[in-house]
Amino acid sequence: MKLTRAALLSLTGSSLLAGRHVAAQTSVTMNRRKIPSSGELLPVVGVGTWRTFDVGSKPEDRASVAEVLRVLFEAGGSVIDTSPMYGAAEAVVGSLLAASGSRSKAFIATKVWTSGRDSGIAQMQASMRLLRTDRIDLMQIHNLVDWRAHLPTLRAWKGEGRIRHLGITHYTQSAHDELERVMRAEKWDFVQLNYALDDRAVEPRLLLLAAERGIAVIVNQPFGGGGLLRKLSSRKLPDWAGEIGVTSWAQLLLKFVLANPAVTCVIPGTGKPEHMTDNLQAGFGLYPDAALLKRMVAEIAI
Repeated sequence: MKLTRAALLSLTGSSLLAGRHVAAQTSVTMNRRKIPSSGELLPVVGVGTWRTFDVGSKPEDRASVAEVLRVLFEAGGSVIDTSPMYGAAEAVVGSLLAASGSRSKAFIATKVWTSGRDSGIAQMQASMRLLRTDRIDLMQIHNLVDWRAHLPTLRAWKGEGRIRHLGITHYTQSAHDELERVMRAEKWDFVQLNYALDDRAVEPRLLLLAAERGIAVIVNQPFGGGGLLRKLSSRKLPDWAGEIGVTSWAQLLLKFVLANPAVTCVIPGTGKPEHMTDNLQAGFGLYPDAALLKRMVAEIAI
């Protein structure tokens, strides 16, 4: 069911979005949220591949990221976000999924990032070859680059079953006005945007708009581009973090983002299995209520 602006606000009473501690599904299953356009349930924690999956072709080069994917799937996760601009990441993901026979477990999200219709088609065809698949779960127009040229192709390919969902992305606050215009102008299955405890500009407009228009939301940079997590690493985790089952700063920052009911999935990037294991714990248990969210902003956002 699509959330309206009024319904979403009724959960919050403010721009910080949550009611009471949000009840989770059973502890043995990662929480999942519905993609409004398709009704499909998506696990709430995935993985981003920028820089972290741009590795060499030798087995020893790929051992760590192979384990990242194994840990992701074992915990019930599925979303892998990549792009042609991420170096070898698409090829690495495709190779690892093929070698492990795990393609059916993955929700592959990649992007088109070029100007011109023909160039876009060529790039998306190359992505499919590198990812070793004939169907992409989510094709996104990266940073809105020439989106009007690419949208007809995405719609046609969706109709043919070559892609399952289509979307748009950006990662900077300076692009939010344009992102809002494009979200209003066309029908999208997904929008990917930046959101973190210290980067909350999407709360009053874009997250509400996504809920109104039935657009699933993928969050990038949930650690504030990594800067916030680094700043917090030397601080003691607050005692009240235990109220929502949190045992690390990474989990706390991810649960802040996931407390917003408009958010469908968060994709922290990592190439380290231990970090993937830690991040995945944010997909289980309770999420902050409105009072705790306010406390997090007051005490942690720096």
